[in-house]
Amino acid sequence: MPMRLCWDWRLARVFDDAGEIVDESVWGGRRGVGAVADRLERLSSGRMSDEARVLAQRFPEAEPCAVHDLAEGDWPELALEESELLGRAAVQLARSGVAAAAGDADRRLEHLVRAAGELRAAWGTLEARVVEWAGLFLPALDLDAARDAMPQAVADADSLEAAATSLGTEAADVVVPAAEWKALNGWAQGVVDASARLEAVEQAVRELSTSHLPSTSALIGPLLAARLCTSAHGRQRLARLPAGTIQVLGAEKAFFMHLRSGIPPPKHGHLFQHPWVNRSPRWVRGKVARMLSGKVAIASRLDAFDGEPWGADEAAALERQVQAIRERHPRPPRRN
Repeated sequence: MPMRLCWDWRLARVFDDAGEIVDESVWGGRRGVGAVADRLERLSSGRMSDEARVLAQRFPEAEPCAVHDLAEGDWPELALEESELLGRAAVQLARSGVAAAAGDADRRLEHLVRAAGELRAAWGTLEARVVEWAGLFLPALDLDAARDAMPQAVADADSLEAAATSLGTEAADVVVPAAEWKALNGWAQGVVDASARLEAVEQAVRELSTSHLPSTSALIGPLLAARLCTSAHGRQRLARLPAGTIQVLGAEKAFFMHLRSGIPPPKHGHLFQHPWVNRSPRWVRGKVARMLSGKVAIASRLDAFDGEPWGADEAAALERQVQAIRERHPRPPRRN
């Protein structure tokens, strides 16, 4: 067995090949709760204690060894005072960890983006129901044109006739029971409330994304920037991704289908939500997404490493590049 070096927050020891203690260094500092918590945090990150570094320089051939790998009796038991101090330091360390997590913009942004997605999905289901339901009683109404106004109009009305008047149409010649109207009115109010909550969450996303991802937000908008950051699992990781990966973030299922079954690879993921991509002709969307992902890769690095933030000028220049791509490819390529 080679020479071993072991340490914890209290001391460090070097053992020879027979398990005998060759040298020992004990922490001689003031053992306060804060000091112990600091040492525990350093040790938890894999760093040596000061005592262990001294012994490592003195015995460079000694191999690091975890304390729990030692035989019973090779390491001193905690005294009662040390045990109490360790417990209090662990509590303080946990509290500081919670505080650090609360200040992590990446985690906060992830919760906001997930909440917005869940709210939007729920709102879409609720809104579709109230449009189809109320539309039964408003046969002359253009449901597509009046879709946005219907939930609010039904929620504010105290009768079917009042809702029809608010929407500028006529109600069907049918008697709607009070209980059914109450249910429809309450459902419409739920849609209005869900819409307000969604707007509040998305506004919070915009504000946090603009401060956390200023260049990326200026380039593609704060909502899409936040979605890319969440899919990449943080600003630092987004900054380290190649442009090709950024281009297909959000299209993971399609990409793995490409790997498994050989279908054509996806040309874009979340970036399709940007008007520069989804409003381009289908035959240039891949080119626009590829160019856009390259610019996003640069912007994300500026955000992560405190570069000079981009603004409206860079976004305008990028829009001109998008327009140039569209002009170079006005028609789809010919197929052989």
